[in-house]
Amino acid sequence: MNRRVKGILNGAIASASYGTNPLFALPLFAAGIGVNSVLFYRYALAVVIYGLWLKFVKKTALNISRKEFLPLLILGIFFSLSSLTLYDAFNYIEAGIACTILFIYPVLVAVIMALFFKEKITKTVISSILLTSAGIILLYKGKTGLSLNLYGVGIVFLSALLYALYIVGVKNIKAVKHINRAKMSFYVMLFGLLVYIVNLKFCTQLQIMDKPYLWLLAIGLSIFPTIISLETITISIKLVGSTTTAILGALEPLTAIFFGVLVFHEQLTVRICMGVALILLGVLLIVTRKKKS
Repeated sequence: MNRRVKGILNGAIASASYGTNPLFALPLFAAGIGVNSVLFYRYALAVVIYGLWLKFVKKTALNISRKEFLPLLILGIFFSLSSLTLYDAFNYIEAGIACTILFIYPVLVAVIMALFFKEKITKTVISSILLTSAGIILLYKGKTGLSLNLYGVGIVFLSALLYALYIVGVKNIKAVKHINRAKMSFYVMLFGLLVYIVNLKFCTQLQIMDKPYLWLLAIGLSIFPTIISLETITISIKLVGSTTTAILGALEPLTAIFFGVLVFHEQLTVRICMGVALILLGVLLIVTRKKKS
């Protein structure tokens, strides 16, 4: 398997696994667990599970140098704050439209790469972004007659920018560019956890989960949309670049639709099918493009 195919496959897995987020997070919110507590459990369990797996199964050394510390700290905080701002936006605007607005991040990645790293924005990239964006918009099923809360929209834009900066940083920060991908994923989760420790007043305000099924949901949240997604997106960024990986993120809502139809018996409409088709076409364009040397 060549580098490009491996990178695209990992990007697709990252998107699909991240799309399972609502399956685990929404029942926890419905049970009365607050956003910061949910995210604390998500990151804390991920750090413990992944750390033990790296240490005792993969035998991976987890030491880092002083020059790697600060970039990893920044990347971890950016990644974590992206999650926090998106979840916080759900308090002001519908989750569906928040996730639709969030998909501006591939555009932000392409712009940042063009402005600061001289990456050429090709017609194929532009076409792919337009097709996938149109598909995402078609997937959104909003309620008529509702006005958008500008504060909520602003928070989602911030979430998209933070996620874009994380994706660009993984590929372009020299101090971490060649660091072991598993080690990078571990420290991003570890440093990301600090955000919720501080927000919860050093865990004094942490809500305790007293039911086994809540812990199962939290474990699922830590494994699928966190460990697997973070591990595979790191591989994808390093192999095929920031812009391609960001566009592959369009596959995330397709996972949500799949589980929505299969688990929650949601209706599969013509509009949704058109949205799925546009997303797949956009992703196909970026996947099959010829890479110029």
